[in-house]
Amino acid sequence: MSSPRPRPAALPRRTLLAAGAATLLTTAVAVRPAVAAPSAATALTWYDATAEAIAAAGAATQITNSRTWAVAWLAAARATRAVPAGAGHGTFRRAALSGAVHRALVTLLPGRAEQLDATLRQTLATLPGGPAREHGLSEGRRQADLLLAERQGDGLDPASVDAPYRVKPAAPGVWQPTPPAYAPAAQYGNRLATPFLLPTQSRFRLGPPPALDSRRYAEDLAEVRAYGAVGSTVRTARQTETATFWLGSSLTLSTRPLRVALARSGEDVAGQARLVALFHTALVDTQIATSDTKYAYERWRPVTALRTGALDPDPAWTPLHTTPAHPDYPSGHNTYAGAAETVLTALTGPRTAPFELTSPTAPGVTRTYTAWRQLSVENTDARVFSGIHTRSADEAGLVLGTRVARHTLQNAGPLLAAR
Repeated sequence: MSSPRPRPAALPRRTLLAAGAATLLTTAVAVRPAVAAPSAATALTWYDATAEAIAAAGAATQITNSRTWAVAWLAAARATRAVPAGAGHGTFRRAALSGAVHRALVTLLPGRAEQLDATLRQTLATLPGGPAREHGLSEGRRQADLLLAERQGDGLDPASVDAPYRVKPAAPGVWQPTPPAYAPAAQYGNRLATPFLLPTQSRFRLGPPPALDSRRYAEDLAEVRAYGAVGSTVRTARQTETATFWLGSSLTLSTRPLRVALARSGEDVAGQARLVALFHTALVDTQIATSDTKYAYERWRPVTALRTGALDPDPAWTPLHTTPAHPDYPSGHNTYAGAAETVLTALTGPRTAPFELTSPTAPGVTRTYTAWRQLSVENTDARVFSGIHTRSADEAGLVLGTRVARHTLQNAGPLLAAR
């Protein structure tokens, strides 16, 4: 089922995407159609190794893990960008990608060194020996070391990300810790971190959320009150499944779609490295921009508004899912979704052959998709059906993520240039 009420025209996301598509495709990087050419096995091997290492030994904060992806694969994109004269292009680039991702991951996730070392040995065993392999491996390691030094102290470590936040006194519209745990605010420090490409953390700060006395605000609360309550009588089984399916980490839920795009991109090793690098650098910058807007406006969550606000307060109202510990506006899940959709659409096309997704928060459920936009639409609805965001926050998130990703793609040249 589509959203319970028509999406208002206040945040014209589709217009943004349509207007930006031609620019993205011509100013970012050369793009091949997303018709299937065999993908380079090396990139997929290291993609899977990255996902496994982060899942097994990653940080507790999502943006820190996004940073690990971004550093490893940006180093690979830089290392594979140019091939020395006389070297075998394929061998050099496969070795360079392997050396870059391996060096970055063992540095950032030393507890996975044994597994990553084994993957490196296996990868190198598939390549012909000689100068191209050795020079590629050396270049990959060099680019990783340079990038690790460049990003040192960028404020994306877990302690910095969750820097202490002083809660303001309770007042209409002002964020307060939410039940049941009433946990301290999370991700406040994101807004102080160093972006990859944004000139400032506030470069794309959104305008304010709907006023508390506006019709849009009343509609938002009415929708989440009805569809997001734990005991909702109007939410369908399919809508409940949507909420549960998209409940988990945006990073975890994006790993499979990005791999699908990687395998089907039709690009060589260098193009594949670039796709993953731009995806994750855009996502790091998006998460920084998200926290900037969240803590600029500090908008209360639906559970607080519905229990204590002026519009027909219900002290017993409870959302379907537990509310995360940070402000409502904009939705972080949807800034992530908007950025991911924008990068995948620009670099691989808007549609692809059907692919299946599962979710760790919805065991036994499999969903099939044919377009990246479908993931964004479901994310928007899911947070309302969970009772943890207003639709205004969700739609604003898509706009913000789109804007940050467009900026990443339009300014990718200097980011990707080898050092």
